[in-house]
Amino acid sequence: MQTAQEIITQSDTADDQVSLDYDARFMRRKVLTTHAGAQILVDLPRTTSLDHGDALRTTTGLLVEIVAAPEPLLEITGTDLSRIAWHIGNRHTPCQIETARLLIQHDHVMADMLARIGAQVTEVHEPFTPEGGAYGHGRTHGHDHSHAHGPGAEHAHEHHNEH
Repeated sequence: MQTAQEIITQSDTADDQVSLDYDARFMRRKVLTTHAGAQILVDLPRTTSLDHGDALRTTTGLLVEIVAAPEPLLEITGTDLSRIAWHIGNRHTPCQIETARLLIQHDHVMADMLARIGAQVTEVHEPFTPEGGAYGHGRTHGHDHSHAHGPGAEHAHEHHNEH
C-alpha cells in the first residue's frame, strides 16, 4: 500500500482520483480507495481540509486528485439571498455560495428555519464545495446557538484548520 503525506493544492495533473464527500475530505490518517482500485494510506502531520481539485502525492510520486462526491444537500433560493446567507452564516453552517442559489448540507432544522424566513428550499444530490474560512483555506464548523450567551456564560468558539 502506498502512503501519501503531501498535499498539492489545485493540481492540474493526476494519475488517479478519489471521490470524497465534504466530511470525508477532512482527514489526517485514513486509508482511501482510488477510482482505479488502488489503496493509499493518507498520513498527514495534522488534520487537514482537502478541497475539490487538490491532490495527494504518494511516496512513490503518484498524484491522486480529490474529487467532491455528490451528497444530499439543500438548495436555497429566494429574493433576498444576502439576508438568507447572513442567517446561514450566523449558524456557522458551511455554505456554497453561487450567484442564484446557496447550497448547504441536508439539515431539516435549517430547512425549517430558512423556509420560515422566506427561502425556497429544495433537496438536491450534488458535489459540495463550500466557501473556506475567512483567513484563506479552512473550514467553518456548525455551531449550536440554542445555549445562552448571557453575561458570565462560559463559551469558546473553536476554529479548526484556519490559516
